[in-house]
Amino acid sequence: MGGARDGRLAWVDTAKGICILLVVMMHSVIGTGAALGGEGFLHPVVAFAKPFRIPDFFLLSGLFLGRVIDRDWRMFADRRVVHFAYFYLLWLVIQSAARYGSIVGEAGPAAFAAHLTHALVEPYSSLWFVYLLAVFSVVTKALRRCPAGMLLTGATLLQIADIRSDATLIEEFCGRYVYFVAGYLFAGRIFALADATRRHIGLALGGLATWAILEGWLALTPTGSPVYPTLASLPLVSLALGAAGALAIVVVAALIERAGGMLAEALRTCGQRSIVIYLAFSLPMAATREILVRTGFITDIGLAGLIVMASALLVPLAWERLVRGTPLDLLFVRPVWFRLAAGPRRSLAAT
Repeated sequence: MGGARDGRLAWVDTAKGICILLVVMMHSVIGTGAALGGEGFLHPVVAFAKPFRIPDFFLLSGLFLGRVIDRDWRMFADRRVVHFAYFYLLWLVIQSAARYGSIVGEAGPAAFAAHLTHALVEPYSSLWFVYLLAVFSVVTKALRRCPAGMLLTGATLLQIADIRSDATLIEEFCGRYVYFVAGYLFAGRIFALADATRRHIGLALGGLATWAILEGWLALTPTGSPVYPTLASLPLVSLALGAAGALAIVVVAALIERAGGMLAEALRTCGQRSIVIYLAFSLPMAATREILVRTGFITDIGLAGLIVMASALLVPLAWERLVRGTPLDLLFVRPVWFRLAAGPRRSLAAT
């Protein structure tokens, strides 16, 4: 179960599935709790996952960079820049159009055009992740001749510095780049960790239990500081927990794939389409939350958050399946006319 599947490693898809589930859970649960004025049973899970939720996504995204980083710039840009740029721009327009009223009010088309222009330099909403994937790829290729130790040290110092900025691109680059670089530089060791996990299950489970206890204590213990609200958010601690949590997800994914079954299949499916879900989840999430709030049909905040989360996960998967092979598949498959280099059309499910 843990070997290659259609050219992909199954545990990587499973790990991405876990990550996208945690990301959608965070947005769904926090938004629903805010709308209903309270917290539910999933809020502690969201808090527990906060230190590693995004670091693991970037670590996994860097794993396969080494396979393409030495290609010429035209081919590289097509695969790692234009690919993400297409989907960022397309879904920027789609998401912005859906939220037109809340974005520009009564200001009209000129304000909407200004909003879209601003989003070219300031990543819009949750789409910042897709934007940064392209940026990280370009920066890493440009610096590929730097000694690995120097590159990793520089990225680590940026994270430890805890740079705060009004510019999302600057703040998120400084805080997240180290995990992408680590995935790129240590890909071989990460794959070896997954292989070792399947051979030493008892040791892996013991390590996960130790990590979970420490993670829970640090992530759920408040400090009283508005800048660093929990122990997990402290400088150095956040770096350590981000790295440890990312590796823990690798171990969990390898164990799930070894066990097989419906859970592994479901997570693998979500992982194969993780960016599809990431791009499209906000629309059904907002709609479902609005319905629940307006109708008052569900009063339990935890259950309401779970329903919103389920909708945010399942609706994008249904959309992608419905448009597959139709003219509308350009929502999730980059068309030929938006390519720099020849090759098969690449969907986000194959990213």
